[in-house]
Amino acid sequence: MADKTAGNRQKGQLSKSRVVEAAIRLADKDGIAALTMRKLAQSLGVEAMSLYHHLPNKDAMLGAMVDQIFAEISPPPEGKPWKDAISARAGSAREVLMRHPWAVQVLETRRNPGTITLSHHDAVIGCFRRAGFTVALAAHAYSLIDSYIYGFVMQETTLPFKTGEEAHAVAEQILQGLPEEQYPHLAEMTRELVLKPGYAYSNEFEFGLELILDGLEAALT
Repeated sequence: MADKTAGNRQKGQLSKSRVVEAAIRLADKDGIAALTMRKLAQSLGVEAMSLYHHLPNKDAMLGAMVDQIFAEISPPPEGKPWKDAISARAGSAREVLMRHPWAVQVLETRRNPGTITLSHHDAVIGCFRRAGFTVALAAHAYSLIDSYIYGFVMQETTLPFKTGEEAHAVAEQILQGLPEEQYPHLAEMTRELVLKPGYAYSNEFEFGLELILDGLEAALT
């Protein structure tokens, strides 16, 4: 009777939001591939069967996690010019995905997306449409921008350095063993850009995003 009472108490303490938050913490720590219902239950101090009262299976759990990630990404702010609004949303998406790099792999995999996911997509498309984009051009723009964001995050999170100081150290190490006569352009870029004070690879994001937005503006006009 005591075990049953304890189990009921544990189940009563759980909620869908608490389960999803715990799943995201585990994915942040160990990666999405390592996430299982059993590990999730252990992290919450409950039996695995308790989770199924809130999420029927792992697929439902992934869907809820994706919805939560989209909830963290700010939609394009209304009342701003479309380029400013889309730029703000892109910056927010990058920040969120840098906190949860595993999410890049699963954000667009849901066959039955949640309401938060759908609302976010609708808001982005709406921003383009209000700016005068045709339906087709809005689709091209959304695909292009998110492909850029996701690809940049994947590259940024796998670089062998995180800070400007670390980038400087890696670049110096590479340059020391680099025959300049064989790789003159690479040596030049390393010396003239990467080794300069204040260099940060993250600055490339804004430059690339601005080029994309300018190109979309040209296509619109």
